[in-house]
Amino acid sequence: MRPKLVIITEIIAPYRIPVFNALAKRNELDLHVIFLSENDPSLRQWRVYKEEIEFKYDVLPSWRRRVAHFNLLVNRGIATTLGRIAPDVVACGGYSYLAAWQAAYWAKARRVPLMLWTESTDSDARSGRRITESLKRHFLNLCQSFVVPGIASTNYLRSLGISQNRIFIASNAIDIDRFSQLSEEARGHRRPPHDLPSRYFVYVGRLVRAKGVFDLLEAYSRLALEIRDDIGLVFAGDGRDRAELTQLAARIKPGNIRFPGFIHRDKLVRFYTFAEALVFPTHSEPWGLVVNEAMCCGLPVILTNVAGCAADLVQNGWNGFVVPPEDASELAAAMMHLAADSSLRAEMGARSVRRIQAYSPVAWSEGIVRAVSATYQAG
Repeated sequence: MRPKLVIITEIIAPYRIPVFNALAKRNELDLHVIFLSENDPSLRQWRVYKEEIEFKYDVLPSWRRRVAHFNLLVNRGIATTLGRIAPDVVACGGYSYLAAWQAAYWAKARRVPLMLWTESTDSDARSGRRITESLKRHFLNLCQSFVVPGIASTNYLRSLGISQNRIFIASNAIDIDRFSQLSEEARGHRRPPHDLPSRYFVYVGRLVRAKGVFDLLEAYSRLALEIRDDIGLVFAGDGRDRAELTQLAARIKPGNIRFPGFIHRDKLVRFYTFAEALVFPTHSEPWGLVVNEAMCCGLPVILTNVAGCAADLVQNGWNGFVVPPEDASELAAAMMHLAADSSLRAEMGARSVRRIQAYSPVAWSEGIVRAVSATYQAG
């Protein structure tokens, strides 16, 4: 009999649909996903691509409220839904929501094995808070096994005393076939669309200080005049600090800095395709799927060493540059290096494409199957 797996996760994120679709096609298990909400429009402007869903799922009734830096999400019906599905293994995508704790105790009471699917690293800005750490350790004690995306999150769990044989890697993935195809189609136009500079570095993500966007703007201002005269900077995204960034950007002369706002998935590909490189200067990031996307479109990547994906996806000097967070000088040096050497950009971009092929939805599903099989047998 195939074990029945329930994955509990927050929202119907566009990047989760391809990996859940791949997992639903596996013969080794029976997948059912429980979403705690369709979306979080107060934080993200993602479309909900329901028409692409090929797996069984429920969306629980929910109430959401953002208070300061806390995202409160309360659901009804988690126990009833779990009882109806009757899973053999439950996987929680985090422990920040009440429904995750309800599911954990539901599983404990019925002797159903519990897996934690987590991206946390020791560089996570949320780590270190006393209450958070206490709750985290309590939830870890409820879990039989753990699924992580890569090296940084593995090391973090090991530092918390979790044994290696209870940790399984399912590397974070995007729909590389879609991104590759759309990027190839964009290249057919041979040059960027009229609303983009002819040459530019690109940042993709929320425009908030914690993502390092002010460091990036400062780094751009430090580039040689002739480089800024030739190469622009594009901030593809939106957020509470956009207005301040725009005001500061207007003072940088020469310079060509664009703020096109939030860009939906398929249209975002052209922003990657014609860029010199993706710059991802985050101060704290569990993974950073924009790096997967950029690599799939053939870009070198400049990112900080606190990004969770750094150790897995970017090899310093090989397919990009890894720099310290909050260091505009190092960012600027890496940008100047790439701006001045077209052959290096091409080589690094080609290496990015080769490396990202191993980070596919199918590869992710294989990692989940290994984790579920071991957890179910042990349970």
